[in-house]
Amino acid sequence: MKVSGGWNPLKLYCYRCVSTHPGCATPFNWLWYWGEICPEADDKCVKIIERKGAIGSEIPDCAVYIVSHSWNAGVVSAETMITRECLSSVRSVRTDIPADHYEGCRPAAKDVRLAHYVNNTIKELDIRRDYYDETTWCFCYFDNRCNDATPTASSVGLLALCVLYAMTLL
Repeated sequence: MKVSGGWNPLKLYCYRCVSTHPGCATPFNWLWYWGEICPEADDKCVKIIERKGAIGSEIPDCAVYIVSHSWNAGVVSAETMITRECLSSVRSVRTDIPADHYEGCRPAAKDVRLAHYVNNTIKELDIRRDYYDETTWCFCYFDNRCNDATPTASSVGLLALCVLYAMTLL
């Protein structure tokens, strides 16, 4: 089947943005990002969640302007960077991709060869990629635009509304 221009049902669509862009953090605003076609045929959507500092403690008031609040099981992290992308696009620049690319979330792999022979005193250059304390990779490929903020919560809510509506019709 050859589809020319416009929407292609045979391709995977993923959101492609970084949480420093408006509407890409939590909560995610899908009206700003409609999704883009991933370049490879067997691609996967990826959401990379990187957290830094102040886990389980209060955030100082002076740091509110740089803080991105993220609630995860009741734990507040001081700084969170979320990247939504196709796996083929980040494969060339990231070395911490987990070996297991199946559906679900897992911690980042540790690259022991990264910056092994480097003696750099400029700490702003994150050559060892150790600025963030925790990095989590979430993979999905069964649905288009599946790397949004909370796919399970919205799906469960929509399912509950549909069931309630169907029960009122009976």
